[in-house]
Amino acid sequence: MSRRPLIGVTAYVEPAGWAVWRDVPATLVPQAYVRAVTAAGGRAVVLPPDDADAEVLRVLDGLLLAGGADIGPDRYAATPDPRTESRPDRDAGELALLTAALAADLPVLGVCRGMQLLAVAYGGTLHQHLPDVVGHDGHRPAPGVYGSHPVRFAAGSLAGAVMAGVDRVNSYHHQGVADPGGLAVTGWADDGVVEAVEDPARRFLLGVQWHPENDADPRPVAALVCAASGAASAAPAPARLAAGHRLRQDEA
Repeated sequence: MSRRPLIGVTAYVEPAGWAVWRDVPATLVPQAYVRAVTAAGGRAVVLPPDDADAEVLRVLDGLLLAGGADIGPDRYAATPDPRTESRPDRDAGELALLTAALAADLPVLGVCRGMQLLAVAYGGTLHQHLPDVVGHDGHRPAPGVYGSHPVRFAAGSLAGAVMAGVDRVNSYHHQGVADPGGLAVTGWADDGVVEAVEDPARRFLLGVQWHPENDADPRPVAALVCAASGAASAAPAPARLAAGHRLRQDEA
């Protein structure tokens, strides 16, 4: 029997409570990520923030950069907006993991914050508060409430192949990608917000702005597990974009 691929899932450190304990600093990640990885045939390994080294990647088959708090604007040379809430420990630990994963060409999926981290790692920048850019709160309607909006993907892209037939996704974020750096933008919301980025020069590197782990269609997570298991050839093979090419919206 073949071994389930091991998928590292980056985690939060937040005050939490259980049983008799209250406001205890805890390493945690929503169970939805673990459930999605398990349902796709993988084994989730929770990775707390740790920038001492990235040796754990030696035993992992894939990396899932989870959602969460904002990325520190210092990481992309911007002045902090008062509404930006960053977690420097996550930034340092996840960028260390991502740098090593890229060097090893390990399959990587970035979800929400994780997609934004991919853009920053590739030299890009972020919008620190999307409502200032798009003029509405539809991407994060209220605390703890997911939005929903139309989406379209670039023909011939990895995102388009993974999400074939999907024209709507969920949403919970107040920041977004302004400049993707060296990544190709391959998905957009109806208001132009970047919804998917990828690096076609790599075995599997995909960022999605929505939360597939909390969606009825978690195909991005399944695609990561498939790539990590070496079974990517069993999935539809999209035509690859030239490395470093950025699609304009009118090319999709």
